[in-house]
Amino acid sequence: MNQPRSKAELFGAMGLGPVWELKNTTTTPAQAALNQAPSLSELRQTVSVCRACSLCESRTQTVFSDGVEHAPLMVVGEAPGEDEDAKGLPFVGRAGALLDKMLHAVGVSRQENVYIANVLKCRPPANRNPEAAEIRQCSPYLFQQIAANQPKMLLLVGRFAIQTLLNTDKPVGELRGKLHHVTVDGLNIPAVVTYHPAYLLRRPGEKAKAWDDLLLLKTAYSGMPTGRSSPIRASTS
Repeated sequence: MNQPRSKAELFGAMGLGPVWELKNTTTTPAQAALNQAPSLSELRQTVSVCRACSLCESRTQTVFSDGVEHAPLMVVGEAPGEDEDAKGLPFVGRAGALLDKMLHAVGVSRQENVYIANVLKCRPPANRNPEAAEIRQCSPYLFQQIAANQPKMLLLVGRFAIQTLLNTDKPVGELRGKLHHVTVDGLNIPAVVTYHPAYLLRRPGEKAKAWDDLLLLKTAYSGMPTGRSSPIRASTS
């Protein structure tokens, strides 16, 4: 497991939790795209024809992103499911509907100020968990998406998104309740973690914990400079 780097003491003193340096040493086509720093449209095209792993054999289409490019909040999930594979968009099934409700609860939406992507761009067969080799091949695309969008805050949902971007093997339960940081291409982006909406549908008793995570997200973002982006607002509905 990666350890906090030189900035850890600084952020620890600020009460912001550990800083995890994102490392990637692969030389896959996805990593080549990362090194070349393509635009989002170029990256989308590269992803659409990617055949770096066996998932290309069973996909209907790749699932690149949804929402508003350069939005202040970026949500990162794990992998497309059946509905996502059919429509080419992340989080469009029952889990997507729940995610939309979660975002609405803190005053944001994919239509206005949220950008959404997954670690994997192709659906694993039968919606199984992503495999380590698939994550190694595909995650550089995600790193480039983050670098290109430059979000002010990340919301990481689900074990594979969290462990990939925080470079840790700790379970979600141990990582909740604190603000993390993800370093990508020189950006040091605050990140909040929570359970995947699909998990919450199976375990509705955990929704209260997810609500606490959303409150942390809102609080953390409200204390940051607004800059070019609109702040996350509390919902009044």
